[in-house]
Amino acid sequence: MRTDTAPTIYRQDYAPYPYRLPQVRLEFDLAAESTRVRSELRFELAPGSAPGTPLVLQGEDLELVEVRLDGRPLDAGEYQLADDTLSLIPPGHGKPFTIGIVSLCRPAENTTLMGLYVSGDKLFTQCEAQGFRRITWFPDRPDVMARFEVLLRADPAAYPLLLSNGNLIEQAALPDGRHQALWRDPHPKPSYLFALVAGDFDCIERTETTRSGREVLLQVYSDKGYREQTRWALDCLARALHWDERRFGLELDLDRFMVVAARDFNMGAMENKGLNIFNAAYVLADPDTATDAAYRGIEAVIGHEYFHNWTGNRVTCRDWFQLSLKEGLTVFRDQEFSADMLAEGLPPAEAASARAVKRIDDVHTLRLAQFPEDAGPMAHPIRPDSYQEIGNFYTATIYEKGAEVIRMQHTLLGEAGFRAGMDEYFRRHDGQAVTCDAFVDAMESVYAQQNPGQDFSVFRRWYAQAGTPRVRVSSHYDPAARTCRITLQQQCAPAGLEVLRTPPVEKPPLHIPVAIGLIDADGQPMPIRQENGTRDTLILELRQASQTWTLTDIPRAPILSLLRGFSAPVILETDRTANDLALLARHDPDPFARWDAVQETAHRHLQDCMRAERDGAQPPALDTLLAIWRAALDDQALSPAYRTRLLALPAVREVIDRSEPMDPQAAVSAWTRTRQALGARLAQDWRAMYDSLVDEGGPYSPDPVSSGRRALRNLALDNLLAGKAPGAVDLALAQFRQALNMTESLGALTALLQHAPQDAAGPLADFHARWHDDPLVLDRWFGAQASAPGCTVAGVRALMALPDFSLRNPNRARAVVFRFCLDNPGNLHTPEGYDFWAEQVLALDALNPEIAARLSRAFDNWARHEPTARAGMQAALQRVLAAPSLSRNVREIVSKALG
Repeated sequence: MRTDTAPTIYRQDYAPYPYRLPQVRLEFDLAAESTRVRSELRFELAPGSAPGTPLVLQGEDLELVEVRLDGRPLDAGEYQLADDTLSLIPPGHGKPFTIGIVSLCRPAENTTLMGLYVSGDKLFTQCEAQGFRRITWFPDRPDVMARFEVLLRADPAAYPLLLSNGNLIEQAALPDGRHQALWRDPHPKPSYLFALVAGDFDCIERTETTRSGREVLLQVYSDKGYREQTRWALDCLARALHWDERRFGLELDLDRFMVVAARDFNMGAMENKGLNIFNAAYVLADPDTATDAAYRGIEAVIGHEYFHNWTGNRVTCRDWFQLSLKEGLTVFRDQEFSADMLAEGLPPAEAASARAVKRIDDVHTLRLAQFPEDAGPMAHPIRPDSYQEIGNFYTATIYEKGAEVIRMQHTLLGEAGFRAGMDEYFRRHDGQAVTCDAFVDAMESVYAQQNPGQDFSVFRRWYAQAGTPRVRVSSHYDPAARTCRITLQQQCAPAGLEVLRTPPVEKPPLHIPVAIGLIDADGQPMPIRQENGTRDTLILELRQASQTWTLTDIPRAPILSLLRGFSAPVILETDRTANDLALLARHDPDPFARWDAVQETAHRHLQDCMRAERDGAQPPALDTLLAIWRAALDDQALSPAYRTRLLALPAVREVIDRSEPMDPQAAVSAWTRTRQALGARLAQDWRAMYDSLVDEGGPYSPDPVSSGRRALRNLALDNLLAGKAPGAVDLALAQFRQALNMTESLGALTALLQHAPQDAAGPLADFHARWHDDPLVLDRWFGAQASAPGCTVAGVRALMALPDFSLRNPNRARAVVFRFCLDNPGNLHTPEGYDFWAEQVLALDALNPEIAARLSRAFDNWARHEPTARAGMQAALQRVLAAPSLSRNVREIVSKALG
């Protein structure tokens, strides 16, 4: 673990690597305690480089055994070995040369889970972003692309299966009792896409035929005994393969595609070329062990990593500043895949609702994670200008906001235009490492054809500016002229460390597509007349600080339906009244805008509750919110999944983030009282809803209709318990005992823990007795308790003291420590909670700096909190920063937070 302060790396300082590396051969003698790696690297002088330019390779936590140049062993004086580099001067003739290196790495000692490491009794690799340097010395940067040939040797008793990237060339037994496998990847790739897996696995496989008629092998590997739980993942992989062919014309370019489930993994999954390594949580599923949300999560992540085969692998990043080139684009692609899978086979109206549910969930994630990031000390553009530790920039901004920037281009070009832009992107750059500008250039070429005289010069600022833009909307209706004048004004305030600059940062306007519609006072849609006909939704392209549009032939005063489909990642500021929002919440034909009106109404009520409590005034009336909720409960035309979203209060973390100053305790109090009141006042409606959604048995299916019914039933049960309805506890206990799947079982258990913890002891014991041998299911058991309002610091420490808990496993750490610190604000924001957070950041940092860095982000926005919370978080941050041997990852985040 690097404990010094990392130097700042700047995008403007990028320089191409002076050598090309067309071919790499790696030989591994695999063993957990010590693995010997022999590499042969065939270098060529890159165009523009001078002969004799120093060759610099990166390495970390390695033991060097030997270095050869064109087969000749080098003496120690002929190369320079530093903490993290191996340097030498190649021959001055400028011709190709070969570097041979023998080194040792120690997987069993590698708790960072980067490079080659041990999980259980198996070996795995994780090389993105800079993990390959923990395997052997190498030009570990994304713009050095090579074709890899990999020979793996190991004891067949310990490691009967040997996997790497590409196609399997041969397998053989060795005279010394070991065996070997030779893999060859026909496509050039950077080292961060290298992968190696060794161990004993179950495997499920199938053959699929691509659109060109080729047969390809799809395989999913898992721990012994979990084969049946991988069937859904294999189905998702096949669906992703064919969807990418239909939607984007992209075909699998290998003979096989492998997915391997790992129990210990820092992230969700990794798109290594042809050999994707996954966190087991995103592979294993059956009705008894996985919730509906887990099924959809698996589908999304399987799709995401498969789609990287083109958007990230065939065309990759020139440098890590361009990370959103692959991640933002691929998140957009997996979002579209998931939406299409939800809508597949449904009638048009139901399909539109299913797609809207997916869009709502994606926007909810963006607002919950990325908007606060944009307002905090780690704010950065989707293409950063600098970083210290690149691992700290795998953020919601890179992924979720990056996807929204791609989606805006899709909105501006339309489906056909976006597909044409994608085709042009691959035509220009297949097999290359490029920048974000390369993608925008391809899209701009289509936009300019569609809009003569226009370009993306303003749109490109999305890649350079941090912060969430605010768009102020005002309108004026002229009944005599039958016109409606709409004015949009935008402002992007300083974000992150920009607030410290003098003079203040002034940001130029962005290109923002704002989708609008019009509703009359009776809730009826009003067509918008344009030169080329009428439409229900109009895209206003805001490019200046302020612009005005005049809509003609508007017969009545309209209410504006704004940001339909969430057409841009902005915060709206409007003069819409509570009555306007209530009308939109009941009648807006755009399902996203309707949900957003409900959310805004709830936010306003919750903020009013907080102000009333702070001022000692009477709490606001609940009448408007009750009317909206009752209407949604009664609206049988809405799908269960969509109604579940309409009837959910905003997340507590969102409520906290919208308060000024941020006041966690007041937000939790207001949210809890509102939830209790909605549960109590609508108890009869919730009970009728619950009874109407009884599962009549039959085979389990995660389809949107079935999963929507289960979600709505769980929501009804939760509200009945929140409102202390008579018999609610008995309903929850009966649902838990009679549950036909994990969604029902966990839904009942979670509701009891949230609202009736005194009645949860029996179900908790039963759940543990049944599932204590299944790590992923036990994570759910831990997480449900750690996030419950009754779980104090003492309670979470008791969970960590159980034999089932280990801080070394990232999933278990996330289930307990992260769930408490991120999802239990009422107990985190106490003196004991702040001490607990600091203690866990330091404990994790000694084991796994990447995971510790993610936990350290919990206090990014400490300075925006009310004084008591602000002082407690500041002291906790200072305690972490003062600790000796702090990793670079955590030091960068905490230093920026303290500012």
